[in-house]
Amino acid sequence: MLYSTVGLMKKKIQLVLLVALPVLILDQFTKFLIKQNFQLNQSTPIIKNIFHLTYVTNTGSAFGLFKGLNVFFILFSIVVIIAIFHYLKKIKNDEKLLQFSAGLLLGGTIGNLIDRLAYEYVIDFIDFRIWPVFNVADSAVTISILFMIFLLWER
Repeated sequence: MLYSTVGLMKKKIQLVLLVALPVLILDQFTKFLIKQNFQLNQSTPIIKNIFHLTYVTNTGSAFGLFKGLNVFFILFSIVVIIAIFHYLKKIKNDEKLLQFSAGLLLGGTIGNLIDRLAYEYVIDFIDFRIWPVFNVADSAVTISILFMIFLLWER
């Protein structure tokens, strides 16, 4: 019984990491490209007045809220990462979308945590002009939370 429980938990962790790793790699790679090829506040239109790449930094949370609380967001990110692995035990084995969502949340959280530790801010660059500038990690976190709300509501 214990062996099968450990094996099932291992499979859930593997799925979460299989989702988190590409999110993390894509997030860090795109931020690296922006940092190497753009000056701070530089913007390049991809679709003029609709979608731009704009290099900005963010010391706050999503959408620039709560600026200057870097230490708080570092600690909060660590708590989120621990909570993901803690609550993974409570996710049923057949709830693959919930496990997928946990992977998105983990990858996005670690992506922005790396920025906060390395630079004391988060690099943002996806700019739709009608929305605050964001990044791949922000997208993963937002999508994961929406999935989790929907999936847990369905329970």
